[in-house]
Amino acid sequence: MTAETHVFLARTDNIGVLLHDPQTGATAAIDAPEEAAVVDALARTGWQLTDILVTHKHADHIDGILPLKQRFPAVRVTAPALERDAIPAVDATVGEGDSVPVGSLTAQVIATPGHTRGHVAYWFAQDRALFAGDTLFSLGCGRLFEADAATMWASLEKLRALPDDTRLFCGHEYTLSNARFALAVDPDNPALQVRAAAVEAARREGRLTVPSLLGGEKVQNPFLRADDAAFAARLGLAGQAPAQVFAELRARKDRA
Repeated sequence: MTAETHVFLARTDNIGVLLHDPQTGATAAIDAPEEAAVVDALARTGWQLTDILVTHKHADHIDGILPLKQRFPAVRVTAPALERDAIPAVDATVGEGDSVPVGSLTAQVIATPGHTRGHVAYWFAQDRALFAGDTLFSLGCGRLFEADAATMWASLEKLRALPDDTRLFCGHEYTLSNARFALAVDPDNPALQVRAAAVEAARREGRLTVPSLLGGEKVQNPFLRADDAAFAARLGLAGQAPAQVFAELRARKDRA
């Protein structure tokens, strides 16, 4: 791996990430939840901001863009093409299959509609780093605001297909509540039990739980297991299509 990352809390529960290329000095903020948190992270690392990679249009992911652009005028803002009109100061737009450089690093853009219609994720294959925004969370997934369950399930399948050693960086520190829900629907999963205990300890000590490993998510995250027939049967959904199982899981989480 060549990239360096720095993870920090922004606003109340947003996860901010800086991705740094030591070869060129380029540094990208993944989304911009708020100016102060990003500036503080830059000061702590000594890195210089060159890019902002936007996953989607929601205010808690873009509120810092304009003040950061005013502070660092040369910063390049890359955003989903389908949401350009809702995001300020966009310099470049991207969609499925596009590539985005950050210095000598390269991200592949993966369209992940569901949470919003134009949501994208950024996959740095060489560094095994996935920036999934609010599509896939540690032990959870985003709410469905602009698409149906089948669309979101298809997006999750795309992310699930990435290698097990992928580090998952998500948009919020929701892992504790996600772990408790996951245990409620999958109480006999030993890997999940171990993970949930570790999450409880981390949050009790004030530590962040992001990133996680995608390989762990594949066996611990109920939202990635909607096509597991045995799991569906334990939910009382035997014989249902994966998208229907996913829809029921998401509905249960919404009510939790």
